[in-house]
Amino acid sequence: MEHDFWHQRWQENRIGFHQEAINPWLQQYWSKLRFETGARVLVPLCGKSKDMLWLREQGHEVLGVELSDIACRDFFHEQGVDVAAVTVDTYHRRERDGIVLLTADLFELPWEAFRGVGAVYDRAALIALPPAMRRRYAERMAQRLAPGVEMLLVSLEFGGDAGPPFSVPENEVRELFEPAFTVIRLADAETTKSQSDVAVREVVYLLHRQ
Repeated sequence: MEHDFWHQRWQENRIGFHQEAINPWLQQYWSKLRFETGARVLVPLCGKSKDMLWLREQGHEVLGVELSDIACRDFFHEQGVDVAAVTVDTYHRRERDGIVLLTADLFELPWEAFRGVGAVYDRAALIALPPAMRRRYAERMAQRLAPGVEMLLVSLEFGGDAGPPFSVPENEVRELFEPAFTVIRLADAETTKSQSDVAVREVVYLLHRQ
């Protein structure tokens, strides 16, 4: 999607994709990942997700990457603090109590920004991207993540190609990430698409960087 699309969504507060509760898949399956104690967790296209607070409570340093500066600002503001942005190269950086948020285009971040990442949590990144950008995303994850790093990925499956969020079925997940990653389907459940009555299947995967 074009940058302006997401900036407008945040400016108009049209953020139906935002979840107030901690994601149950994260709580149930995060322990399936193998990582070092206190591993730095990358949360791509993080928005102002409260899942980052849960990850910090598990002892992780959290690195969130988000295109909208409004989302990054509001995340900290809703925790009762205002964190000033510091300009680093071409992006803004906010940090407080073990959570670092970068206002940046994920595809333009330098290698250094990914240094030390030991795990990845993706609930809303892959499904937010149209097909061509999903390919770029998978390639970037393969380029930036060290062998052995694991990712918890939550995807959606439903009929049609409307979005975002988009349907990304298992065959596409495998086509995008294999063989750079081992893809394991952990679980799935019926739900409904945000702001509509469309029935969808939510699927959670564990991806292991080879």
